[in-house]
Amino acid sequence: MFENETESDTRANRIDPVLAAAGWTSVEGARIRREVICPGRILPGGKRGGALAADYVLIYRDQKLAVIEAKRAALPPSAGLAQAKDYATRLGARFAWATNGRGWYEADMQTGAEGAQTPFPTPDALWARCFGAESGWRERFGAVPFETAGGKWELRYYQHRAITAVLEALGRGERRILLTLATGTGKTSIAFQIAWKLFHARWNLSGAPTRRPRILFLADRNILADQAFNAFSAFAPDAIARIDPEAIRKKGGVPLNASLFFTIFQTFMTGEGAPNYAGYPPDFFDFIIVDECHRGGANDESSWRGILDYFAPAVQLGLTATPRRRHNADTYAYFGDPVYSYALREGIEDGFLTPFKLRQMASTLDEYVWDGSDEIVAGEVEKDRYTEADFNTRIVIAERERSRVAEFMAEIDQRQKTLVFCATQEHALRVRDDINQIKASPNPNYCQRVTADDGKLGEQHLRDFQDNDKLVPTILTTSQKLSTGVDARNVRNIVLMRPIRSMIEFKQIIGRGTRTYDGKDYFTIYDFVKAHENFNDPEWDGEPLPPEGDPPAPRPDAPEPGAAPPGPEDGGTDGGEAPRERLEIRLADGKARAIRYVAATSYWGPDGKPMSAQQFLERLFGDLAAMVGDEDELRRKWSDPDSRARFVALLAERGYDAERLAEMRRLIDAPDSDLFDVLAYIRFTTPPKTRADRAEAARSGGVEAAEAGMRDFLLGVLQAYETRGEGELATDKLGDFLTARYGTLADAKAALGEAAAIRRAFVGVQRDLYRQ
Repeated sequence: MFENETESDTRANRIDPVLAAAGWTSVEGARIRREVICPGRILPGGKRGGALAADYVLIYRDQKLAVIEAKRAALPPSAGLAQAKDYATRLGARFAWATNGRGWYEADMQTGAEGAQTPFPTPDALWARCFGAESGWRERFGAVPFETAGGKWELRYYQHRAITAVLEALGRGERRILLTLATGTGKTSIAFQIAWKLFHARWNLSGAPTRRPRILFLADRNILADQAFNAFSAFAPDAIARIDPEAIRKKGGVPLNASLFFTIFQTFMTGEGAPNYAGYPPDFFDFIIVDECHRGGANDESSWRGILDYFAPAVQLGLTATPRRRHNADTYAYFGDPVYSYALREGIEDGFLTPFKLRQMASTLDEYVWDGSDEIVAGEVEKDRYTEADFNTRIVIAERERSRVAEFMAEIDQRQKTLVFCATQEHALRVRDDINQIKASPNPNYCQRVTADDGKLGEQHLRDFQDNDKLVPTILTTSQKLSTGVDARNVRNIVLMRPIRSMIEFKQIIGRGTRTYDGKDYFTIYDFVKAHENFNDPEWDGEPLPPEGDPPAPRPDAPEPGAAPPGPEDGGTDGGEAPRERLEIRLADGKARAIRYVAATSYWGPDGKPMSAQQFLERLFGDLAAMVGDEDELRRKWSDPDSRARFVALLAERGYDAERLAEMRRLIDAPDSDLFDVLAYIRFTTPPKTRADRAEAARSGGVEAAEAGMRDFLLGVLQAYETRGEGELATDKLGDFLTARYGTLADAKAALGEAAAIRRAFVGVQRDLYRQ
């Protein structure tokens, strides 16, 4: 009988044999995977939200064709269909199946057709159902396995979908292709896998696999080209070439004998007589990857556009992190709509990117009003009021910047890696000096500036910063140079000390902190310049949408907003200085000491935008209504340590982790109260009690009736609860209490009785704590 079968039994005895009989374990190129689709949102304390894992993913020729969700035999065949559909949608699979091993239920995610399915299709039959007409390139691409370093890592689901989307577009003969993926999601890895498939499938513009393709990776900064060059190291050394001015000078021309070439726009634009790119025939490259393509290459008026126009015969793939908006309309006009998109919000909720919290730092000197009491050190007063946009470009007040540095240095853990974005290169220099004067570290290299003016030494500082095994430099100051292209996984703080000029730049800067790293639960944005107002813009993290109105016509050779303008080989100039003499003010005595700051914290919300503490409280009120019916139910769940732990875990899964709940304590002015009282107040407006009040009531209740040894033990538990909070009442704390007080568990049992009796007393005192 099947009523007592477990799901594992059903899979092993009913489902696996069906798949094997259909050839899914024996046909070449066919695979069955149990796929962890995403690990779940990162939560404080090294925890994760709910992971998503598909029971079976059917893969043939590297295409994910179907998802199967299994349930035990006693349940209806379609019981797991909703899960199967969700997973198939995420993975881009054509079919979703649900089964109990006795019956199979199929859903076609493309046509919407559903119904019972029997017999189960073979790999070739399912391939034919998915794709119909044969595509020679699809089969050739499928015959080339992904390069996974011998199985040491697997592509994430969205990376697989992005690669598949590009290969399918190539198979359809498309010549301009766009991918839009959030910063930190591995666009370079995606580009590598695409190139790997094209290279080994011998795809080229002729349409026949007669030769290997010539592929160009084109970036606008050396660090991006270098990172890509290093990421493509699985190719044979003679297959890849780095195009730079030194190599061109040595060889007397551009390199020709390779399959994959890496360079930057600036190198191609320069040259003796003719630009360097003219050293190649227009049809030399079969495939061009344009990294960060929103930053000028596709701009109608950009001088860099000439490179793409020259190599017009090549298929061109644009990579960008920015959905279509007014500022980058040319990008989408040139490449067309993206064949695949993956947003920052998705990356954070899936757990592939790190969430953040936002510290809004307002001060009494965010604006400056000239009243004649301060000293003019240089320049002339041109207006009565100076706003944030004027500071460090038109006006410099050193004491103001120094106070900002002191404020964020007092808040951060000074051992954590931090990026500070400044208005100009000179401003970055002054902020670097202020940090090094304030720092607790004795290391002279603690903070360094990295701008275009810092040249190769700055590049070395950046490489050291990116090396997670190196502790210094710990802080980098910059103006424009590090807003993109910094693959530093352990950035914990981003400090904004200059206005952000565009949504594109804002998203790039936020992306500096989103990369994941062991022990990194979140990163913090310290915002002195009201950049957080960008989160309220509908452009912040939406899907690609048509731009509203026509984009303003840029001047020739102008960079896009937020982008470094074309410059020398270092990848562009960095934060140009204003030509006028800037006004420099020295504050009157006492004014610098009078600068005060007010900070507010916001957290990442489920809609992809920061939520204030008040908004968070309102959302918690609504969710609590769905979790508990009345105060007595909350009290029952809270009085038992195991049910309390499950309740807290459920809160964490919904985004209410310990740090945010601590913020709720502060918001309702109950810093010394139990979390139970915070939740009861929010949901039922019950006046909160302090932990001291609760502990005192428990001492005069059931504890007094206990025998002497047990009473002393329980009084110790209550004291720990009163001092440190409800975390001391967790089940796993019981053993700690016993060993701390009695040395060993055997000695504890000798003094207090059997383990069951000790646990009953431990749980009983908690019921006394929460009785009222």
